[in-house]
Amino acid sequence: MIKSNTYEKICHQIAHSIKKLVNDSEFSVLGLATGSTPIGIYEQLRKMDVDFKKTLTYNLDEYVGLDESHPQSYKYFMNEHLFKHRKFHSNHFPDEKLFPYYDSMIDNSDGIDIQILGIGTNGHIAFNEPGTPRDSKTHIVDLTENTIKDNSRFFDSIDEVPTQARTMGIDTIMRSKEIYLIARGKHKKEILEEAIYGNITPEIPASFLQEHRNLKVYYSD
Repeated sequence: MIKSNTYEKICHQIAHSIKKLVNDSEFSVLGLATGSTPIGIYEQLRKMDVDFKKTLTYNLDEYVGLDESHPQSYKYFMNEHLFKHRKFHSNHFPDEKLFPYYDSMIDNSDGIDIQILGIGTNGHIAFNEPGTPRDSKTHIVDLTENTIKDNSRFFDSIDEVPTQARTMGIDTIMRSKEIYLIARGKHKKEILEEAIYGNITPEIPASFLQEHRNLKVYYSD
């Protein structure tokens, strides 16, 4: 079921769910997303009275070919919006070094407790583009023209947008204990409804989330 609310209230609700998890757990694991959608959640977490020193984070994805100091790398994004403001036990990305071990690292951490997701206009989650199989693990993906075009707003030119990324696979994401899927903007409404209420198909990777036992879906204009 899709829950509609203002963006601010959605971010507040999700941030408080994360706070409760962290406060109630001896050790917690968060799966984090980048892009404009989760920024409000990170703003809320920065303000909260919560100790993240026993919390691990695993980010969904990272571009291939961008140095971590590049302003559009996802490590740079997370540092700017959260990590330089709050101290965590450790923060991980599927970069060139960790990519081969990413799934085993998550498993050895006893899995992801809360995973935050956005959805692409073509139905992708993380960088799992249309056609990605349900059993996919962390992998390198060729980005579609649609995704490159969508992400070009963050770069000076579309020619600067990387054409590949490393991303958690669908199976990796589906192993999370709880998933929050958030869509923001009228341009996302149709694909969100198709993913949640339509047929489950690799052509809309987000549709696999219908099979998750603890999925919460949020939409705001």
